[in-house]
Amino acid sequence: MAEKRLVKNGKKLGVIGGMGSAASAEFLRILAANAPAFVDQEHPVVYMIADSDLPDRSTAILGKGPSPAGKLYEDFLQLANMGADIFAVPCNTVHYFIDRFEKPLPRPLIHIVEETVLAAQKLNSNGSWMLSTLGTVQSGLYQEYAQKYNYTLHLPNSKQRQLIQQSIDEVKANNMMEAGRLVRQVAEELWAEKELPIMMACTEIPLGYAASGLPQEKAISSLQALADACIRELYYKKAGVE
Repeated sequence: MAEKRLVKNGKKLGVIGGMGSAASAEFLRILAANAPAFVDQEHPVVYMIADSDLPDRSTAILGKGPSPAGKLYEDFLQLANMGADIFAVPCNTVHYFIDRFEKPLPRPLIHIVEETVLAAQKLNSNGSWMLSTLGTVQSGLYQEYAQKYNYTLHLPNSKQRQLIQQSIDEVKANNMMEAGRLVRQVAEELWAEKELPIMMACTEIPLGYAASGLPQEKAISSLQALADACIRELYYKKAGVE
């Protein structure tokens, strides 16, 4: 057995999931796969509320439905009461509402948008294609964080955005093959225009991308970026181990 370099620091992770359910499950899978653990007790303690009752985020941003903000904040309070020390939310679009809470969060948040932009910048400093929900691109959420880090985002055209939204909906409906077909169609069109990595700025898109057969090294997964950041927050380097 290899010598373990990282050990848990005692922090407990609170996760709000259900946006969507498959993406939340994939986040937990990635977190487990990347944890520096050999036995159950070395994996992080995770408290999760899979709140699939939260109103649709894009619909709210586009002014066609109720805001999830009130119920979302209640979920954060519940996680804090359960014992969570830090928060993570494997949904990009909902961070538009989190960033606009009137009250501060009771615990620090690992911000998926910020972590994804930083991961994309590390992969390719020249920019990337941003694929997301219609609500995320409309909100300017990623554009705001990209500007903060002086990172260039390239946006698909209107038709391509609609196709990506359709692929996201297919993942939510558990139609992975169709989701993969749509993602592949858009990605190949974008690469024909400009050879840049695909930033998957919606947590359903990595599932569609995986079904597309496209190379993983040409994409940045917001799920992976969030999981990596959680590992950094939940573990520390063992003294005396290089």
